[in-house]
Amino acid sequence: MRLGYNRPLYILPFDHRASFEKGLFGFKPPLTREQTAMVAATKQVVYDGFKLALRHGVPAAAAGILVDEEFGAAILRDARERRFITCMPVEKSGQDEFAFEYADRWREHIAAFAPTFVKALVRYNPEGDEAMNRRQAARLKELADYCHQNGLYFMFELLVPATHEQSDRLEGNVRLYDHDLRPSLMIAAIKELQQAGVEPDVWKIEGLDLRADCEAIVAAARRDGRGEVGCIVLGRGSDESGIIEWLRTAAPVRGFVGFAVGRTSFWPALVGLHDNTTTRETATEQIAERYLEWVSVFTTGRKAGDHA
Repeated sequence: MRLGYNRPLYILPFDHRASFEKGLFGFKPPLTREQTAMVAATKQVVYDGFKLALRHGVPAAAAGILVDEEFGAAILRDARERRFITCMPVEKSGQDEFAFEYADRWREHIAAFAPTFVKALVRYNPEGDEAMNRRQAARLKELADYCHQNGLYFMFELLVPATHEQSDRLEGNVRLYDHDLRPSLMIAAIKELQQAGVEPDVWKIEGLDLRADCEAIVAAARRDGRGEVGCIVLGRGSDESGIIEWLRTAAPVRGFVGFAVGRTSFWPALVGLHDNTTTRETATEQIAERYLEWVSVFTTGRKAGDHA
């Protein structure tokens, strides 16, 4: 299987687990069967919003969903039958160190759904815990190799949280960290992981403020013969204006092929539905409108760039 994915890729992610369990419903694990069904039904609303957006013009060849097996098994199966792009997470939710959700049985769970993309969210700071980074890289190489041996694309969601020393150095200024330090750390992380044999087809990247930083990220992701590897922008729960700026910055850059914006797309609609201040139909429409907005912003930005 040739490494990389260089086609437009517009992902609506709703693989969040703790956010739904605790943040929306206030449930405490382990969930009852009824509680699990409630979360799953809410995720169906997001999926309905996705399908509505396709009917309103989002190109099916580029549109995809990212949803978990625990609450979205039926959605994954339906999306696969409809030949949508499907992405499935394999990480245990809310962990500082990457671990497989289903421990040694992770291969069986991937095989049962055969998604287009297998996604791993990883917190990796090259100036952080070296031993932990090595452990993570070893697991991730195993995952990447499995994906490519079985004809699946591997999507790597890279988060680079500041270490205590880095935060102290910048006096806790998150904005300064994101603007001045995080981009170089992301590049170093990509190179370290590549050297460890971790080869994603798509890097899911935290939003960047400068086009030059986007170009540098792509250069790292595509170095040494990796010319088809793609990058997409993740939302990180930012507000609408923040998402738009990140999309506008990345879209013209060759190598940035799309986005994966989740909570900003669906959270206000789901809160309104949960609080009985909106209807299911309206919530579905609101989710579709947000997703359509991201597609419009990104495709408009791409026209200003020079894409392969």
